[in-house]
Amino acid sequence: MKSSQKVIDYLNFLLAGELGARDQYFIHSQMYAEWELGKLHDRIYHEMEDETLHARLIINRIIMLGGTPNMQVAEINIGSDVPSMLKSDLDLEYAVQEHLKKGIALCESEQDYVTRDMLVSQLEDTEKDHTHWLEKQLRLIDLMGLPNYLQTQTAEPTMVASIH
Repeated sequence: MKSSQKVIDYLNFLLAGELGARDQYFIHSQMYAEWELGKLHDRIYHEMEDETLHARLIINRIIMLGGTPNMQVAEINIGSDVPSMLKSDLDLEYAVQEHLKKGIALCESEQDYVTRDMLVSQLEDTEKDHTHWLEKQLRLIDLMGLPNYLQTQTAEPTMVASIH
């Protein structure tokens, strides 16, 4: 199935963002695990898995449309402490939302409604799940203070992400 080159090129742009988000979340999850913040580790590791799924869907769609996936990773921003990591992840999600909205508009103009629907689904996941959760964590830090917040996040990670 052939598609508009504009759509394929934009999907490759989105793919770079998803791969960057995956890597950023993976690094942050490992930092949380090292710091014994198991609850944060588990949630951010889950987000890494979601970004991997989004990348897989985009890759499959690019291939189906007759394109070749470009596996270049977008720039990532690794935080140095919990607030900066959460803020960095939130900024990433805000950027992803804007990029997805532009992709949805492009797909509509190119009359590629199947790709549009895939991007709408990813936008919904980004807005309702990822972004909202990160906003709540930063709000909790403001409300209860960082030491109290960190105390609520301590636990052993339940998702094993390292090889011993």
